[in-house]
Formats: sequence, structure tokens, C-alpha cells
Amino acid sequence: MIVIYHNPKCGTSRNALEAIRASGTEPVVIDYMAEGWTRPQLLGMFAVAGLTPRQALRTRAPEAEAVANASDAEILDAMVQHPVLVERPFVASPKGVRLCRPAETVAELL
Repeated sequence: MIVIYHNPKCGTSRNALEAIRASGTEPVVIDYMAEGWTRPQLLGMFAVAGLTPRQALRTRAPEAEAVANASDAEILDAMVQHPVLVERPFVASPKGVRLCRPAETVAELL
């Protein structure tokens, strides 16, 4: 099973989703902008992906300015409050979890 944490407004996320479908797999699509994140969910995903909250922070989001000098714990709290702060898309498969930016990175998981 492949899961994509997807933002439908993001071109990179749409491209990754298209690549997954082109491989013949229909993924579980989670619109995290609508569903939000939990702190444990983010911690687990980042741990498996080998990323810190700061590395997974979408710095181009307007809300990122408020956490520019924040601790990882504060960044996580902000990500739960403002889902847009999580860089996208994240994809999980039996081969691991990756931040698929650029979208071609998803090929490693297929």
C-alpha cells in the first residue's frame, strides 16, 4: 500500500500523485490540509524519513516566519496548528517514507 499526504493545490504534490498512479498503483490519498496532522503522526513520519521538523518545514509558507528561530518542539506545535507548514508531499510505501520533493523522488518508493 502507498499513502500520499497530499495538498491538491501543490503542483509537486499533484505530479507525485500522477507518478504513483502511472505506476499502476492507486494510493491512499490523505488531504492533510483538510484533515490536519497530529504531533505523534508527524514525529513518526519524520523519524522514518530521517528528517527533523526544521528540515520538513515549508519555509515559503507565510506562517513559517513565526517559527524561524523556534525549537523543533515549537515547530511541531505550529505544524499541527497550521498544516501548510509541512513541506509536501510525503509518501509512505513498504520501501519507506520520503519527502518527495522533487516529485521524481517518488520513484524510489515504487
